Amino acid sequence: METIPEEYTVPAQARDWMQCIGCAVTICDSEGVILYMNDRARATYRKHGNLIGASLYDCHAERSTGKIRRLLATGETNTYTVLKHGIHKLIFQSPWRRDGEIAGLVEISIPLPENMPHYDRDAENK
Repeated sequence: METIPEEYTVPAQARDWMQCIGCAVTICDSEGVILYMNDRARATYRKHGNLIGASLYDCHAERSTGKIRRLLATGETNTYTVLKHGIHKLIFQSPWRRDGEIAGLVEISIPLPENMPHYDRDAENK
């Protein structure tokens, strides 16, 4: 695995915040190289070892790598839910930018409670 250039390291204040939010956070650069994983993300993928410096393209199936490439090319976001190992999760993937240009992707994986309430604010405000 390669060494992450200093300009792509995550500042300490951001790392502190990302450690405390109770969900998995993974950040990659514009080439799909993983720059950062908080402790929860590392725990999720523990069996694969240290993935910092690894390519997302080596860690995903062809269908997923196509989506990663599309997000990096277009700046679109991708949001979906998944059930994995008995845990429902909301996955949010979005480009991050440096000087207005797409510099990579952030993935936030949020565990969802089994009985999550849903509120219809439109109906409540009529």
